[in-house]
Amino acid sequence: MATTRARDGGSADDHEPDGGRQPNDRLSAWFARSGWSKGELARQVNRHARAMSAPHVSTDTSRVRRWLDGEQPREPIPRILAELFTRRFGRVVSIDELGLREPDEPHGDFGVDLPWTFETVVEILGEYTRGDLLLGRQEFVGPSLRLAAGRDLVEPLQRWASPLPATPAGLIAPGTGTGMDIGIGSDVRRSRLPASATGHLHESVRLFRRWDMQGGGGLRRKAVIGQLNALTDLLRETHAPAVRARLLGLTAELALLAGWMSYDTGLQPGAQKYMVLALHAAKECDDAPFGANVLGVMSRQMIHYELAEDALELIHLAQYGSRDTGGAGLQAMLYALEGRAYGALGDAHRCRRALGLAEQALADSRPQAEPDWIRYFNRAELLAESGHAYRDLAYTRPAFVTPAKERLSESVRLLLGTGEFVRSLALAHVGLATVFLIEHDPAGAVEQATAALEIAFRVRSERLIVRLRRTVEALAGRFPDDPAVGELAARVARELPEAPFPTA
Repeated sequence: MATTRARDGGSADDHEPDGGRQPNDRLSAWFARSGWSKGELARQVNRHARAMSAPHVSTDTSRVRRWLDGEQPREPIPRILAELFTRRFGRVVSIDELGLREPDEPHGDFGVDLPWTFETVVEILGEYTRGDLLLGRQEFVGPSLRLAAGRDLVEPLQRWASPLPATPAGLIAPGTGTGMDIGIGSDVRRSRLPASATGHLHESVRLFRRWDMQGGGGLRRKAVIGQLNALTDLLRETHAPAVRARLLGLTAELALLAGWMSYDTGLQPGAQKYMVLALHAAKECDDAPFGANVLGVMSRQMIHYELAEDALELIHLAQYGSRDTGGAGLQAMLYALEGRAYGALGDAHRCRRALGLAEQALADSRPQAEPDWIRYFNRAELLAESGHAYRDLAYTRPAFVTPAKERLSESVRLLLGTGEFVRSLALAHVGLATVFLIEHDPAGAVEQATAALEIAFRVRSERLIVRLRRTVEALAGRFPDDPAVGELAARVARELPEAPFPTA
């Protein structure tokens, strides 16, 4: 057999022999739905390969045709195709769903199923943040990370609610500050932390959180990760138990914020890994409410990718794990997300029940007594969540159009009054635009989408850009002859920056 270089980056014998090959109906179906031409798909594969430092990949339309005809490409092509279709459709599209073989080698060091140990949290966070700071966006995501879902995600995280193994008698837990030089590996240091440092770090976390709400995840992500990396260095030193617990709590908050910002800027697999590490850090400092908060954020990512069943599993795990310790604000947020998940599943009864419980919990909350990380969840946020849940139900049940519109309109009004939650305001505008679209009201949809567009120019949020683009595309498809719709679509195509964009 010839060994000339194949155009997709391997030798000619890197592919299945032609004899007996069957057309790949799964890949063909996804390809047809995408609206891409063979040439466009080939260009996107090549561009993605260059971004992840695989310049040997150089495919063309004839190679795409052969994949559709049943040829099995070698790595990294299957992963690239899965990533491209995932981005196109806004949900996880696995290699198997494309009718391609999973790679023989494991998926790098992704590992949602990590050992629940202090050493693991510190070592992986230190290594991971260093890589994130040093590498560019695509190199950080790379071919070795994938978004875990289903059993691969839920089963390892179920151990969050179980007690950590006790330290055997006669041994001292790492970093407990007994006066001995106990640390991680050979990197052992006594604490150099000033007494006031944890207070300053806490204020930094609050500042980062406020920046994210105002400017989106792309504007300060690297600053958060730099601070998180510095915290892992501090955790290598020995500290008194109370100081170590505070440092781990701050680590959990920063890791979740890094995950949230990565999610907001489209770095989905990396976002999930930061969130998993945040959950581990919360476990290590015995902060069950914050761990439940992490699981809630992870459920949002699953809802975003239309994996509502996985979202429900995470939410119920969060509710169970924080049943005795979580405050009313946290419970309100979890019930609201439960309603979102049931709305996405089309279960109107359970959706309304969960949203009713969220209303009751929020009414019982006392914001000033709640941790800073949950104070954002106010009435405007609850109205936005319930409005989106009813919007999802309205796609198939017109009776839910009115409650969706009422809640999202009130959320917009309240968010405009604060002037602080800018990204939330833009996303509420987009949600309201989709409700007007369902209602066949192009003028209302254009008004709301235009308001979101004005904010999108100021907010570094790929999540916002993607949702706005999809809404405007759907609007243009539904009302192709409406002049205002056409003008908005042209403006979005001309002025809105293409995502993904570099992150600061």
